[in-house]
Amino acid sequence: MTAGPEAVPEAHGLQQRLVDFVAALRTKGIMVGTGETVDAADATTRLGLDERSILREGLASTLTRKHSQRETFDEIFDIYFPPGVGRPRSAEQLPDDFDVETVRDMLVEALAIADLDVLDELAQISVDRFGTIGGDPPGWSAWHTLDRVQPQNLLARAMGLRGDDAVVELGGVSSQDQVRNLIERFRERVGDEARRRTSETRGRERMARAVQAQTEHVDFLSADAEQFEEMRHGVRPLARKLATRLSAKRRRSHRNTIDIRRTMRRSMSSGGTPIDLVFARPRRSRPDLVLLCDVSSSVSGFSEFTMLLVQAMKNQFTKIKVYAFINAMADVTDLISVDGDEDGQGLQGRIIEQAHVRHGTSNSDYGAAFAVFVARDLESVGPRSSVLILGDARTNYRDPGLDDLREIRARSNRTFWLNPEQETNWGTGDSAALDYAKVVEMHECRSIEQLGEFVSRLLPA
Repeated sequence: MTAGPEAVPEAHGLQQRLVDFVAALRTKGIMVGTGETVDAADATTRLGLDERSILREGLASTLTRKHSQRETFDEIFDIYFPPGVGRPRSAEQLPDDFDVETVRDMLVEALAIADLDVLDELAQISVDRFGTIGGDPPGWSAWHTLDRVQPQNLLARAMGLRGDDAVVELGGVSSQDQVRNLIERFRERVGDEARRRTSETRGRERMARAVQAQTEHVDFLSADAEQFEEMRHGVRPLARKLATRLSAKRRRSHRNTIDIRRTMRRSMSSGGTPIDLVFARPRRSRPDLVLLCDVSSSVSGFSEFTMLLVQAMKNQFTKIKVYAFINAMADVTDLISVDGDEDGQGLQGRIIEQAHVRHGTSNSDYGAAFAVFVARDLESVGPRSSVLILGDARTNYRDPGLDDLREIRARSNRTFWLNPEQETNWGTGDSAALDYAKVVEMHECRSIEQLGEFVSRLLPA
């Protein structure tokens, strides 16, 4: 009836498709090794392409490790294994007068008798005839297709054709709901077909690049409002996971530590030979944590998420003090609470409104902020304190305040700087990152994954 789905790939073509699929998953942060790829190839050979849903589950079981990876996996799978892969193209040509009304009439008949094969074929026809959009190369649009066909307006006509004798009850679903479900199936098939055709003409790699990365791999500096909302919802689960890691790290660090003084005392009974070792009792030491957070617009999302995460992990630290700044430093510890506002909605606004974090300009001034902190709040840093500085280190060509930073570092146990910018950009333009990195440890921290690794690996136990 029409030029249908792409033909069955030969063995080599299918292998290459799988290799490209795995490569696309890796670009989105789903780490797939050689062993998993071999298992996926074996699963593809055994499962075949006839049952796409079964193939999807088979590949998901071999290539993903966490539930959070599934949404990204499914989007990439739809690009590399779209509906129709494995079914031959129809050689039959459509007549020139095959217009939208003809498609609508045929769609009404298919809905009335619940002919799924015809529904799927009509979805392909509709995209082919009515979904073309401009571009170089051209693409296909599900929205344009559905706007022309308007399947949602065919419910009454399909019900009229069904009649009383045609009503079939399946699982307690009414005849009208069945037709609605069939219309939704048609809409989904149109979307699948539009993506398949576009990926063929514009390249699967190009389509895959448009797929959003998993939330844990999203770049803080490029995340949109929806992605930040997902990040906020993930604060508490991530905090619980990191808290478990920190607790385990503390237990390991205090295990099998020899108490030299008590061991030597006990050795007196054996002429000074330490035969019986005495191990130190585990000490439940938790560090103090001091955060200095740049909350200017360029890095506010990164600082906001990190503040919420630390607050959610408050039981892992003896004391937490949080300071925010743009060009003035303010203590905002009391403003950061996820107890009544679990996802931290509006935290940035509260800080700007209620805390004195800027005067005059809205541009960051690290030197001025460090100077205020040293003059007024340096006593909050002690020998048990770990200091985290959050910011992109872009000083707007002002004095970076290196001497004040040295004083903060000298009072603390350890001082770290988490920079949400890519390391290759440090030192470019107004960035003083390389100068700051000579004073304190600076780490690239562009995503939730990198932040989690830092907390669990570098924070002192």
